[in-house]
Amino acid sequence: MGSLWFDERNAAFLMFELFNLEDLLGKPPFEDHSKDMLDMVLNEAIKLMENEVAPTYPDEVQGKPVEATFEDGVVKVPEAYHRLWKLYFEGGWTTLSESYEVGGQGFPYTLSGIVMSIFTASNMAFMMYPGLTHGAAKLIEVFGTEEQKKIFLENMYTGKWAGTMCLTEAGAGSDVGALKTTAKRNPDGTYSITGTKQFISAGDHDLTENIIHPVLARIEGDPPGTKGLSLFIVPKYKLNPDGTTSGESNDVVTGNIERKLGIHGNATCTLNFGENGNCTGYLLGQEREGIKIMFHMMNEARLEVGMQGLGHALASYLHAVDYAKERLQGPHISKMKDPTAPRVPIIQHPDVRRMLLFMKSMAEGLMALDIYTFYCFDRREAAATEEEKDKWQGIIEVLTPICKAYSSDMGFRVT
Repeated sequence: MGSLWFDERNAAFLMFELFNLEDLLGKPPFEDHSKDMLDMVLNEAIKLMENEVAPTYPDEVQGKPVEATFEDGVVKVPEAYHRLWKLYFEGGWTTLSESYEVGGQGFPYTLSGIVMSIFTASNMAFMMYPGLTHGAAKLIEVFGTEEQKKIFLENMYTGKWAGTMCLTEAGAGSDVGALKTTAKRNPDGTYSITGTKQFISAGDHDLTENIIHPVLARIEGDPPGTKGLSLFIVPKYKLNPDGTTSGESNDVVTGNIERKLGIHGNATCTLNFGENGNCTGYLLGQEREGIKIMFHMMNEARLEVGMQGLGHALASYLHAVDYAKERLQGPHISKMKDPTAPRVPIIQHPDVRRMLLFMKSMAEGLMALDIYTFYCFDRREAAATEEEKDKWQGIIEVLTPICKAYSSDMGFRVT
């Protein structure tokens, strides 16, 4: 049997037979890429996953717990994650489909989606660190000033700095407009941020020299509800005038970390901003457009959640098939009354086959749904007219929440 984490044949079928992705290659904006190049990237992703990522998935590696820790106010990730972080960013996996202008490689989003499913299936807890870093950097790329792009993009896309997404508060989850974090204007054009955010994935760690938090807050005097929210770039450590990390705390303090089922390696944090009145934030975009801007990252996060459901469904199915072929239990149904009949692998039992077929149909169906959504991004980018772009963007907007909700729900059922 092949990989227990990923079905390479099905991925090739989706890309080149069902979606005919090859028709888009060799033409703008993918004129530099060919099927052979995509095959090579996919093979390298599988190799990295099998050799480096998947071995860090268990609860223990070489006798050491694979979990984030919080001691004396300091958050540390599992030791194995430091090597993974270095390899992941050196390989350019975060910017696989980003433009050349920001250091990306310009590959189709379809390929990026498949690669994401490979790594997420084999270690979701780790993948949340680079995933959120990419999302935060993309916000700055799309909505930031030229100065902000110069300071943050290269540092984040290369993994020197990390990123998060700070929305949730104790009384403001889905009702994000009820949040109480505030921003006070400073004479120098910056803002002083005060408030507490909860359940912040990858909120603190020791992987990078700085962590960049996009924080939703309300500028003093602005109206209640979501219409009064603005978005701020808040570094963990203050920045020097030249944009480098100073090493001085920006008054962003971790209160505690959660232990979430299945992702003990990811530090899910409560973050306190400005307890000492010394937390500096930089406005991203325009005032009162915070929720509109943040939705850009939230939609990316929705797709990532969908890929998490897909990745675990597929890995669960492949592991289950492998186990069912080896586990001997009971005679074959045709010899159930024969006390001398040999035991057979449980994959030969009808009810086990029924369960495996359910897992297979769901896993492969989710992969087709999710990867098609990424393919729609490629069709949008390759569209020759605004009308065609709008068509594909419309499909993306319909499918994105479906990918998140259905893939995570059914992925859980499969596992």
